[in-house]
This record gives sequence, C-alpha cells and structure tokens, in this order.
Amino acid sequence: MKAITSDQMYRIEENGHSALGMRRFLMMENAGHGISDFVASKFKGRLKNKKIVAVCGTGNNGGDGFVASRHLAGYGTKITIILLGSPSDLRSEEARLNWGIVEKMDSIEIIFGKELDDEVKKRIARADIILDSIFGTGIKGNILEPYSSAIDAINNSKAYVLAVDVPSGFDPNTAKIHEKCVMADATITFHRLKIGLAKGKKYTGPVHVEWIGIPPEAERDIV
Repeated sequence: MKAITSDQMYRIEENGHSALGMRRFLMMENAGHGISDFVASKFKGRLKNKKIVAVCGTGNNGGDGFVASRHLAGYGTKITIILLGSPSDLRSEEARLNWGIVEKMDSIEIIFGKELDDEVKKRIARADIILDSIFGTGIKGNILEPYSSAIDAINNSKAYVLAVDVPSGFDPNTAKIHEKCVMADATITFHRLKIGLAKGKKYTGPVHVEWIGIPPEAERDIV
C-alpha cells in the first residue's frame, strides 16, 4: 500500500467527511476501537487490572485516546486519562463529544491541567501500558510545556508505549524529530502508512496500519 503525506491524509479525511458522508466522528470511533483491539491482542488474556495511562493532547489525537480508553475499560483495566490542557481547549466537536462520554465513566480516572505535577508523573511512571495520544500528524514548531515534560515522563517510564498515529514529536513526512520524541514500542497509524513512519523505526517500533472505514473513493485525485 502506497505511503502518503500528512497533507494527503487530511484531504482524504475531508473528502470522506464532506463528499461521502463518512463523518469524522465515525473515523475517530473506528480509530479508537482499533487501538483498543491492538492492545487487547498484544496483551491477550492479560489485560485485567493492567494500569493503562492515556496521555492526551487537545486535538483529534487526544480524541482517539478517549475512545480507546472507553473501549479498554471493558476489559477490566485500570485506566487513567491525562488531558494536557483543559476540556475547554478541546479543538474539535468529535473530541469534545468523546470527552463528554468518558468524563461520565466511573471506570476511568480523569486528570487534566496545563502543568505536569509530581502526582501526574507518578501515574505515568507506574503505568503498565501508555497510549501516546499527545500529537498527531499536524505537529509544527517547538514543543512547549506541558507536552515536553509529558514526553520525558513517557520515555522515563518502563511501560509498553503505543504511539497513536505517530510518536509525539515525530514528523510523519520527513522522520525528523521536533526537539524530542516519544520512543514507542509500537505505533498504530490510520488508513495508510505515512511516509516518515517507514524511516523512523528507532522511534516508532513496528508500525501497524489500521483501516478506519474511509471509503477508497475518498482517495481519488489524491493518491
């Protein structure tokens, strides 16, 4: 399957959403479910009581983490969502809708804020599994706080780290690093492989491509 750039992926998503009616909410649901299935397969029969921490940004990458956490709660895991920001900062309707669901779930612990205090760092350090849902394919510029400290905390942990779409800090087009980058044990990306992911195994680990239901017709004149 031909690899694509992040710009091509954005245009494919827009075609799917606007022209074909495959709404972004459905894409997010399918992505999050795919993340959950990947984790369940990796830890087959060993998920109950595992401490899972989803470290989430305020974009759609974070929304994928919310959905994955909801699905993983069904396996009897101990899940903490750490939102690096305020719920009012969530940038898409899809992310806000899924946040509204998980904040009503007693089976998920939620922490949010614009600083990474010692208690949050302890949650990350004690995790068995970490979902890196901080940045997706659209990262630009310098990595500011609290994102920088979150990446450090993830890399200092002994957890199994699954990067959602791309490792945070990793450029999906060039494989270059934005100052620092999550060192993932594996990466799950969506629809098609991104060009840079084929070159950055040091940071990505094995890369799994998850189909999220975008019709192939959305690729016309793009791929």
